Amino acid sequence: MDPVSGKFVPLEPGIPANDPNQYKYELQCHLGGGDFDTECLALLVDCKNGPDGTEGIPVVWLKAPAGVPNPVWTYHSGPTCLFDARPEELLPRIAALIQTEFQKLPIVAGKATAQPSPHTLRGAETNFFAEADPQQFDIKILAQDVHVDAKPVQYSWNYGDGTSLGPTTATGGPLPQERWGEKTATSHVYTQTGDFSVVLTTHFQGTYSVNGGPPLPIPGQGQFSSAPQTVSVWRSITRNYADDCLKNPQGQGCPGAPQPSR
Repeated sequence: MDPVSGKFVPLEPGIPANDPNQYKYELQCHLGGGDFDTECLALLVDCKNGPDGTEGIPVVWLKAPAGVPNPVWTYHSGPTCLFDARPEELLPRIAALIQTEFQKLPIVAGKATAQPSPHTLRGAETNFFAEADPQQFDIKILAQDVHVDAKPVQYSWNYGDGTSLGPTTATGGPLPQERWGEKTATSHVYTQTGDFSVVLTTHFQGTYSVNGGPPLPIPGQGQFSSAPQTVSVWRSITRNYADDCLKNPQGQGCPGAPQPSR
């Protein structure tokens, strides 16, 4: 810190640092982890037009006595803009934010398909399968270029009747119509009739790289749910009739005859 101007300036080689304090910066409005003060965010310092057209980050500066381990930090100055020519110093801060930013990405959730659909039978196996694609995104975090790769790795099914499956790595798959009703790794048997909303949640695992650096793993998983898909569960009824509809058009089972109650 320049004692005359009170501003932070590059330290000239050979000049000893005689400042009694040590300093660090915190992101403006940062509350810790991935949390920010939403009211404060509306008052962020504009750091878009920095030296040579670079974009900076809004920070506040804190101070503590020099040489004291684990000191108590107090406010020194700011908010102001920090234009860091060495973005690798921001990696720990980006790492602290990446999981929250990952969940905010517009990742397309997996697609759920039911066989048969939209109608199925009570007591029969209804085959469900998932389809999801890897996706890529280029975003800005703390004014740095961050590339994100998202890959689907697990799937969770909510069948809408109080039962669920997963997380599982099994995606399931389509069956030819003549095999509908077979049990599969992701199929489900409904025991009641009615309309049920089925939701597929796809779990994505991600990696990120900063400014073209090596890919780094994103801790945890991002979970993205598809829109509910309605499956109507019916029941099947089989009856035997002895009437000849030509002789008795009003016999049970004949066209135009009153149908038996269900």
